[in-house]
Amino acid sequence: MAKIAYYNGQYGPHSQAMVHIDDRGYQFADGIYEVCLVIGGRYWDMEGHLARMERSLGALRIRMPMGVAALKVVMNEVLRRNRLGDALVYIQVTRGVAPRNHPFPADEVAPALIMTARRFDLDQSDAQAAKGVGVITAPDIRWGRVDIKSISLLPNVLAKQAAVEAGAVETWLVRDGKVTEGSSSNAWIVTADGVLITHPKGHDILGGITRETALACAKDLQMRVEERAFSISEAQKAAEAFITSATNLVTPVVEIDGVKIGDGAPGRIALRLREAYKERARRVSGT
Repeated sequence: MAKIAYYNGQYGPHSQAMVHIDDRGYQFADGIYEVCLVIGGRYWDMEGHLARMERSLGALRIRMPMGVAALKVVMNEVLRRNRLGDALVYIQVTRGVAPRNHPFPADEVAPALIMTARRFDLDQSDAQAAKGVGVITAPDIRWGRVDIKSISLLPNVLAKQAAVEAGAVETWLVRDGKVTEGSSSNAWIVTADGVLITHPKGHDILGGITRETALACAKDLQMRVEERAFSISEAQKAAEAFITSATNLVTPVVEIDGVKIGDGAPGRIALRLREAYKERARRVSGT
């Protein structure tokens, strides 16, 4: 079956969904995106993702292309047309089409909205978590407002490619000697006395929606959490480490820059938090 995409008011074959040459997303990366996880036909953390979408658009002064209720209808229709139960739904909004010029268009233009979906394999994700993943580190060369989920991702792309070439899954980014986050995930460590550490929210990191749910799960489990920056050295000496994101859920990290974390196996706390995250997401998932 051909993949179906939504683009600017119409559904059609993914292969035929085209972007105008003067779309400001194409010309300037002038837009935002979100990725929502769907398991068994139900969205995990959807309200958080859509709220962040509105915040990111507001920060860039781009209006919502449609109301949230209408957006949910389109999301569900994309899933239905692609016959997907477990999936990742990709949403992108740009400022729209206008003659190429750095300032905002003088005349109001309609924001451009595209949406696609692809299959997500939860069993494969669980298998990866059971094995654990490796990460490398690199300088954080991104701009100063990474809390906006912008489509301008070239530094992230370079960091992710470096991880792939090193045989790792993720690159942790480092600024002023401290880990900020991963190229497409939030970074966590667990100290020897069981305290979860992750970088505080702010302009330096993208406030992950999965990160927020993981924090809520940690609170439910009465785990101690400190939101503060940590160094590579502290991370390599930690008892455990893990990453969080919509695509990774909670995934243990077993190696940082070739240094084994703990005993080199997925940590008990990270795995427990992963299961708690899945249980919570299923319990409060929306349609």
